[in-house]
Amino acid sequence: MSEGDCTALGEVITEAEAEALVRGICFKTGPPRKVGVELEWIVHEPRPLLKPWLPLPPERLDAAYVALRALPLSSALTVEPGGQLELSSLPADTLTECVSAMRADLTAVRATLRGHGLVLSGHGTDPWLPPRRVLHQPRYDALEASLDRAGPAGRSMMCSSASVQVCLDAGHEEPGPQGLGRRWRLAHLLGAVLVAAFANSPMLSGRPTGWRSTRQLLWERIDVGRSGGVPLDFDPREAWTRHALDAPVMCVRTDDGPWQVPDALAFRQWARTGEPRPPTRSDLDYHLTTLFPPVRPRGHLELRMIDAQPGDDGWLVPLAVTTALFDDPQAAETAYRAVKPLAERAGPLPAPHNPLWRDAARLGLADPELREAATACFTTALEALPRLGVDADVRQAVADFTHRYVVRGRCPADDVLDLLTRQPAQGRTVRS
Repeated sequence: MSEGDCTALGEVITEAEAEALVRGICFKTGPPRKVGVELEWIVHEPRPLLKPWLPLPPERLDAAYVALRALPLSSALTVEPGGQLELSSLPADTLTECVSAMRADLTAVRATLRGHGLVLSGHGTDPWLPPRRVLHQPRYDALEASLDRAGPAGRSMMCSSASVQVCLDAGHEEPGPQGLGRRWRLAHLLGAVLVAAFANSPMLSGRPTGWRSTRQLLWERIDVGRSGGVPLDFDPREAWTRHALDAPVMCVRTDDGPWQVPDALAFRQWARTGEPRPPTRSDLDYHLTTLFPPVRPRGHLELRMIDAQPGDDGWLVPLAVTTALFDDPQAAETAYRAVKPLAERAGPLPAPHNPLWRDAARLGLADPELREAATACFTTALEALPRLGVDADVRQAVADFTHRYVVRGRCPADDVLDLLTRQPAQGRTVRS
């Protein structure tokens, strides 16, 4: 289906039908078995961090991406609006299988990019270049127009950010450490710890911002209805269904010409009024892809709060830690006890628009409470990884990260800030 084929597919749906569809498709329950990862990367010439990067001509990126699409990868390869590269793994039966498949794909991708004089860098935000959109498609035209209403953060999020997204099964219907309700709550409380521990975006457009995770700050500053989560004191299905239907519609797709970008039109209202045209099942499916909470239910749970990580294999540490804390029952229970006290600090506001998540993005593990929770969780993950049959090199990578950062109250962003303090200032701090 092309982006323009929208009104011809799917039957018109009512509000009640939309509610039933969201409730039925967003959480697929059962024993946790599968794991996946989505990696976004900044693509640039091989220049050191402290030397400003140069904009890449779009035709040069296009040539590199044509070569990449010809590779026999197991992951899906896509390009983000600002030219960031994304690799999305297939669901794997084990963490080891997921890591092996992604490593093989990255080896092939890096070799091809080297032939074009380009490299992948793991930064949560582009440290040097201002946001510049290289993809001009109806979806991204509409997204940009919609996000611009809340200010400039949306364009930086689209074009200058990159992440590690961990995908895990939703869990059992039954209560307990691997039940849907517990895993949903754990994801939102542990999520703040993951933001702090893996914060790796202290610069944006050539300046330090005063935040360890500027990427998370960008998400906080775009439209709440599009980037916000749901309250945790309600059933996950009911809360997410209500949120999804009350969220603003990003666009009304058309077969010809620009897509319409309505102002403050909730999907529920669209279904009730049928204006500017009656919505279809295809429209609902599309609407769900335009919501970007930190934990997104897509049948499975998609954890979206982790900054892209430095180094060739930096990405596997958040993947391994998160998987261990969710899929090993003993670790899941221990992790939940470690992060449960953070709920009081979060308060009633959903993530990421609450004090807990804001402090995680601004302070990283310099925050004592987040450091204590992270230390407990990483220690627990290290104990669980052998039970999951994880290879020694992955366990060593997690142990090295734990000793280098977590137990010292640091995160990767602190390394960047240390480098900046040893050279002339790059410009004024961007104030929050």
